[in-house]
Amino acid sequence: MTRRIPEAGPQAMHKPGRGDASVRDLIWACLILVPVALLIFSVGGSCSFSPGSPAEDAASAPTVDAPARIAEYARGSTFPLRLPDVPFRANSTDRGPVEGGGTAVRIGFVTPDADFLSLVQTDGSVEGVLATESGSAGRGDGPPTMRGAVQAGGLTWEVYGAEGGEPFRIATLPGRPEVRVLVTGSASEDRFRTLAEALTTARVFPPGS
Repeated sequence: MTRRIPEAGPQAMHKPGRGDASVRDLIWACLILVPVALLIFSVGGSCSFSPGSPAEDAASAPTVDAPARIAEYARGSTFPLRLPDVPFRANSTDRGPVEGGGTAVRIGFVTPDADFLSLVQTDGSVEGVLATESGSAGRGDGPPTMRGAVQAGGLTWEVYGAEGGEPFRIATLPGRPEVRVLVTGSASEDRFRTLAEALTTARVFPPGS
C-alpha cells in the first residue's frame, strides 16, 4: 500500500514581531522629526529669549547703503535731503507720494535695543504726511490728533497720535524750500532725541545733485 504524502498548502505570511515594528517606527519618526527640528532651529536663531514676548535680534536686521540710496533719491528730488549720522543701523529706505501732494523720502533705523525709528522727509503738508504715514488716508477716520509739542535738536516738534500708541513727531526745517521731517517708531524718547540732534549736523544732499 502506497503512503500518501500530504500536499503543502499556501504558507501564511510572517507577521513581524513587536520588536521589529518598534524599530521601524522609530526610524521613520527620526526621519520626520530631524528636518522639522532643523527648520525650527533656523527660524529661532534670529530671535533672542525674553521673559515676555520674543524680541528680534538687532544684529540680524538687514542693512542698506543709506548714503547711496539718499544720493539717488536727491537726483530726482525738488527739495534737499538729509542723512543724519546716528549710532543706529539703516535697514530700509523708500520714496513715495504724500496724500494731497508732495513726496516723502523715508529712512528706517533699527536701534541697539532692537526698536525702530522711521525718519520721513517731505515737501507735503502736515496733514498730508500724517494721513500717509499713519494710514488714516485709507481708513477714512481722519489723521492722528495733536497731543502737544517738544523741543529737540533746536526744533519744535508737534506730537500727534493716540494715547498709548506710537507718536508721530513733526517739525519744519529752517530754510527754503520748506521741508518737514517726521519721526515715528517704537524706540524710546532718548533715541528720538539722538536722531533729532543728528539732524542739525546731518549731511545734506542738494536737490538734483
